[in-house]
Amino acid sequence: MKKENFKSPFKGKSLLSWIDWEPEEILKILDYAFLVKKQARKGEIHQRFLGKTIALIFEKRSTRTRSSFETAFGEEGGHPVFMSTQDIQLGGKETVKDTARVLGRMFDAIEFRGFKQEHINQLAEYSGIPVINGLTDDFHPTQALADIMTLKENFGHLKGLKWTFCGDGRNNVARSLMIISAKLGINFAIYSPKELFPPQDIQEICKPFAEKSGAKIEISDDISVVKGSDCLYTDVWVSMGEESLIEERTKLLTPYQVNKNLMAATGKDNTIFLHCLPAVLGKEVTEEVFESSASKIWDEAENRKHTIKAIMLALI
Repeated sequence: MKKENFKSPFKGKSLLSWIDWEPEEILKILDYAFLVKKQARKGEIHQRFLGKTIALIFEKRSTRTRSSFETAFGEEGGHPVFMSTQDIQLGGKETVKDTARVLGRMFDAIEFRGFKQEHINQLAEYSGIPVINGLTDDFHPTQALADIMTLKENFGHLKGLKWTFCGDGRNNVARSLMIISAKLGINFAIYSPKELFPPQDIQEICKPFAEKSGAKIEISDDISVVKGSDCLYTDVWVSMGEESLIEERTKLLTPYQVNKNLMAATGKDNTIFLHCLPAVLGKEVTEEVFESSASKIWDEAENRKHTIKAIMLALI
């Protein structure tokens, strides 16, 4: 089967967050995602990564991110190489800078899922090849694109919709959703205790993007902020690396659980529910909502693969 050319204006670029991407560029990659999903549904087989390799660096465990990168790259004829912290010297015996320079000579791209944003920034700076953020403590851009895709599938458009993130407003998913919403003109709210409001620097970064796109950004600990939401979104209350805070977070965040009453507080009967997974039922979301017809989490999970394939096609 012949290897097909995929002409992209983004070849060679890295995706570290959506901050330095223009709205039109984000939407273009979203178009790619809808294209590859359509091709998958039709059973088409392509070999657009034939002869290509990608290094998949994982400091944190993963189900959806690892599965998406490995299957998407492999289906396109490429060879993904998984590397855990037990497999390489990243930041241990070898600096991130030196690891980047080695991998840049052996691979066509790097995916990094880990803790420090500065590490992925160094990989991008010194490798000389595209680097994709599979998750850091600061950002989760591939998740945000899959969420945007799921929104558009359900409502047919993006601009003017409203969604609300409920829970820990500081986490990487909340930050990434705020950025991509501000860029694309989607109204975005965070329903969170004051102690867990997103940091001021992220709010300041998003402010000019929102002014340009017309997006309204709201951050509140009052339940009224969810009114008018087309989607309620949540994530686990305790992120990886914060397990010691489980009792404190549970007490703080229990009032912000996504349940039947919170869904009703939107005032809409077609509000959908999204969760980036994995979920702890009975904590951030009730099983009733999680298993309801409003829940689009399995479409959202599948869309991780299509959006990640689109991102790799765009950059590689």
